[in-house]
Amino acid sequence: MFHFTYYTPTMVVFGKGAEEQTGALVKAQNCKKVLIHYGGGSVVRSGLLERIKTSLDREGVSYVELGGVVPNPRLSLVYQGIELSKKEGVDFVLAVGGGSVIDSSKAIAYGLAEDADVWELYDRARKAKACLPVGAVLTIAAAGSEMSNSSVITKDEGGVKRGYNDDICRPRFAIMNPELTMTLPPYQTASGCVDILMHTMERYFTPNGTMEITDSIAEGLMRTVMTNAEILHKDPQNYNARAEIMWAGSLSHNNLTGCGSDGGDWTPHGLEHEMGGMFDVTHGAGLAAIWGSWARYVYRDCLDRFVRFAVNVMGAEPGGTDEETALKGIEAMEDFYRSIDMPTCFSELGISPTREQLEKMAHMFHIACGGQKGAAKVLYEADFLNIYEMANH
Repeated sequence: MFHFTYYTPTMVVFGKGAEEQTGALVKAQNCKKVLIHYGGGSVVRSGLLERIKTSLDREGVSYVELGGVVPNPRLSLVYQGIELSKKEGVDFVLAVGGGSVIDSSKAIAYGLAEDADVWELYDRARKAKACLPVGAVLTIAAAGSEMSNSSVITKDEGGVKRGYNDDICRPRFAIMNPELTMTLPPYQTASGCVDILMHTMERYFTPNGTMEITDSIAEGLMRTVMTNAEILHKDPQNYNARAEIMWAGSLSHNNLTGCGSDGGDWTPHGLEHEMGGMFDVTHGAGLAAIWGSWARYVYRDCLDRFVRFAVNVMGAEPGGTDEETALKGIEAMEDFYRSIDMPTCFSELGISPTREQLEKMAHMFHIACGGQKGAAKVLYEADFLNIYEMANH
């Protein structure tokens, strides 16, 4: 076990109708003007955006709005949000949407707080000194950005997708009504469930600094997500299953499941970031497509953890050897992905990278991670390419 600091400053308001409290929660922040940031589509069609504005009006809170966030949120819209917010005197950013909207909101908040190019944070050129306060009304259970310290942005030129982590961007509050996720397409719901699982698995598959209580929480969370993902695959309107998934999404990425560890592995996430940047794939689906290849590449170097995962999470019967048991767990997880119509390789994801594209993704990840990545096994550029090649069928 390693020393750790567990910091979760986000107030959570959870349950049916929770979005009606938005105005009061924003007003309590003593802000002068709010940027309402959102994607579009369902937030508008469902009437949620109007309900949010009505709630702000009721509390006398001034606001300006900016829609247009897309999956793998773009730096160009972040710049647009910064410019608009400076012009309008915005001092609070309210995200209404899923992880992409919240990540974009955090980036805008960083950009407003300092007179410098916000991309420098994501490009590792400097560290943030300040960030405007952010709040979130969550509509997609997936990224966990509503309670996390992370934000991922894609630079339009070159499709460079990069993340930046800092506690100063953690939202002041997160409003979570599971009913708001009921209009999501099945593919989006399933992708969100994979993302939640992966945020937990990234922290779980590490040989260093494990704690029994942290492991037990992580294992329980993963089992809960898989059970309820299968329920939602058959019954998308099941409120209780939506609630379980939504809360699991927050707990999976506020670092609760990483307390005492060395920080986790995060190689699958890095591999997927390059896939998302190049092919604009849905994040959770991309993670599902690469995970099995990564797991088979590293499991021998983190065998105890993969054995424990197979037995405690996937319910696999121990094999004749630890390696056989570990492989049973990997195969069972891939079977789960397929059961909710998630891909387990690139062809199922709908992409067919050329050798040149595989090499470029491996090289870009090599640059992004500083040359090496991994806790289950330390990997380098040649390893990244090998894993991509394994998945490319």
